[in-house]
Amino acid sequence: MKYDSEPTEKSGYLKEEYRLFHIKDQTERVYHSHYHGFHKLIFFLSGHVVYHIEGKSYHLKPGDILLVNQGAIHKPEIDSSLPYERIVLWIREDIQSQPLTTCFQKACDRSFNLIRLNSRVQERLRDILSELENALSSQAFCSELLSNALFSQLMVYINRIFLEEAYILDQQSYSFDSQVEDLVRYINRHLADNLSIDSLAQKYFLSKYHMMRKFKEETGYTMHNYITSKRLLLARSLINQGCPVMKAAQQSGFRDYTAFVRAYKKQFGASPTKK
Repeated sequence: MKYDSEPTEKSGYLKEEYRLFHIKDQTERVYHSHYHGFHKLIFFLSGHVVYHIEGKSYHLKPGDILLVNQGAIHKPEIDSSLPYERIVLWIREDIQSQPLTTCFQKACDRSFNLIRLNSRVQERLRDILSELENALSSQAFCSELLSNALFSQLMVYINRIFLEEAYILDQQSYSFDSQVEDLVRYINRHLADNLSIDSLAQKYFLSKYHMMRKFKEETGYTMHNYITSKRLLLARSLINQGCPVMKAAQQSGFRDYTAFVRAYKKQFGASPTKK
């Protein structure tokens, strides 16, 4: 399905396996750091945009592709003096062809979300995207079947390029604070462990106030809110996989079950017993 504008991050659960948006606008809208309950693929076409993902800043060029995995904290920083054009794909984590979302997990593992390609490969992917857009808008015979085939073809190419690292690695295309990157990586790999501010400051030999300030500057989240959000996302994923609620809470780092239920309801608007 094609849309002229992308809904906000509060628009709810993605019912289809994927949705496509082709957007060109020029506004002074300020985006706040947020996350989605689905994967997001961004094809940057024009404008002047810096995209912040999990504490890393990507300085985009036309033709760049961004992989924003489910639960990744992100926001665009847009120069409103120029039109901003992009094609965005929302992709459900549990799509039937699950291997097609492997690239998003790999982006999380690498702490790297950018694909920059030479002009020849850019043109090939752009042709597939154009065909996909047309098929999604068409009422012709078997247009849905064609759309799904083109989507699968596109994702196979994206996965091959990213998994094989067949992209241009330009050191000037991104910037980050190494201490915050280490913190983000450690937190996401140790959600079930003790992640108190004092213990993290001691581990990285940092003043806790300096550490908290830098973390908020780079990610847009306080450390407490970031850790809680990531733990809740992990708990929801475990519950949806059939894990008992109390066990999911424990495996996600929550020691107080009542506090977990309260936080879960506040974050997702529903009891953790409901999917």
